[in-house]
Amino acid sequence: MVEVTSLSEALTAIGHPGLTSSRRPVLRSADATLITLATFDPDGAPIWHGLWIDAGGVRALGPDVGPSLVPGRERLAAPTLRLVDLVHAAYRTYIERLESLGERIDALEGKPDPAPLPELGSLLHALAGARKQIVRLEVLVAELDGPLGEGFPGLPGFLPEFRSTATHVDQVAQGQAQAVRDLVAIRNAVESNQLAAAANRLGEVSNGIAALANTSNVRMLGVAYVALVIALVSVVVLIPNTGATILGMPSAAWVPGVWVDVILVVLAIVPLVLVFTRPWVRQTFRALPSFESRTAEGLSDLPEVGPEATASDRPLRSRGP
Repeated sequence: MVEVTSLSEALTAIGHPGLTSSRRPVLRSADATLITLATFDPDGAPIWHGLWIDAGGVRALGPDVGPSLVPGRERLAAPTLRLVDLVHAAYRTYIERLESLGERIDALEGKPDPAPLPELGSLLHALAGARKQIVRLEVLVAELDGPLGEGFPGLPGFLPEFRSTATHVDQVAQGQAQAVRDLVAIRNAVESNQLAAAANRLGEVSNGIAALANTSNVRMLGVAYVALVIALVSVVVLIPNTGATILGMPSAAWVPGVWVDVILVVLAIVPLVLVFTRPWVRQTFRALPSFESRTAEGLSDLPEVGPEATASDRPLRSRGP
């Protein structure tokens, strides 16, 4: 087996190009096993650590995580101590990371205005990154409860603690993610209410425009009815006037006077009877007062344009001689 001294060499030797290509914390080959776990720096960036297990024993790879506060650590075997220190360091930095994100969430929850979407998106992204490492820790604890844990003497006594810490940080991460989702829902509700209020205002304006249009149509209908009445009266008056004009011409001198009178009477009576005996004409005349009032309202609303409004402000050009 090739001697490895770094995580990159270990990943290459075990057949994985990089940590980002695998979500599994335990990678195996025919000759060795690689345990990978990340801690967080103060800015939330992952720092990768590893334990290389082969026939030569257990070797720590990556930056030193420092000693943990495990009582009786001097009695633990070296492989177990390296594993315990790594798990404790990961748990400590996960909690610190979640506490930092929790402060940001508390600050947003304390504001009266809805949280800005970029800040909520940043929080969700950070929580997703933390949750990914927490899930890796949970998977590692499950692996240690099987054959993998047999290579670490005295480890069974730490497994209950490992399981409880992994479950605790996972519950904290889930609670914070739910809090951020609630903030997103509140912002969506506020924006939906604003859109609904704007839609209601648009609806009120639209209803006002429709009411004005209906009023205008009613008034124009009144004008049309008045024009119809004037046209009917004009027809009744125009026919006998036209006949009288024709019969009064010199070319009609041959018509006897009695026939002239009869024709004029017929031209005066027949249109009058034909027009004013129609039911719709009588109904129109009965409703004429209401039509006149609508017409008066419509005409009163028309803007009056005086001569001064039509006069041009520019002086007229003088024409050449």
